[in-house]
Amino acid sequence: MQRFALDPVRDLLLIVDPQPTFMELCPDELPVPGAEAVIPVVNRILAGPIARAVVTQDWHDPAHLSFASQHPGKRPYEEVALPYGAQTLWPDHGVRATPGAAVHPALDQAKVVLVLRKGYRRSIDSYSGFRENDRATGTGLAEWLRAVGVTRLFITGITRPYCIDYSAADAAELGFDTFVVEDACSRLGADAALDESRRRLESLGVRFIGSAALLPT
Repeated sequence: MQRFALDPVRDLLLIVDPQPTFMELCPDELPVPGAEAVIPVVNRILAGPIARAVVTQDWHDPAHLSFASQHPGKRPYEEVALPYGAQTLWPDHGVRATPGAAVHPALDQAKVVLVLRKGYRRSIDSYSGFRENDRATGTGLAEWLRAVGVTRLFITGITRPYCIDYSAADAAELGFDTFVVEDACSRLGADAALDESRRRLESLGVRFIGSAALLPT
């Protein structure tokens, strides 16, 4: 099995949306099966030699246009056309300054050096930690990573094939050496969609690994 010699400057753990809003703790928001089980796996990685981590955090306006509640007659998981393109409608979730939007209290944040809030503009959603869903508006994450010397990313969190896969695709396209840590990611949806997304990521140079590759022997 491949194991990585981790560098304290170039390597960073990206933890995507580790928030109660995506867990059974918040059953009326947007719970993802198995999402809470990701936290202990991420904590094991954080207890290892990785030196730094960044957390992304969904932080939505209460009237965010990606919420089905803002579209009369529409239901969650239907699709609508917004000015930037097709948008899946979601249950209300990640509403700013609510308990569900907080970083999960069990996450070990000792090595977290940045928390980046995304999706805070009412009129546009943001799956990726790097670009909003218009695919043109940046979040500033890439520039920050380059400024502090990061060139290699290990991505964990919630959830494939949405925010994790969008973040991984953007990271690779922006020139970062990108790995998805499979057992430290939750999954939502049909296996076929997940497999198709994986093939697309691999075509961009993204590699899939297990968390053991980041831990001491």
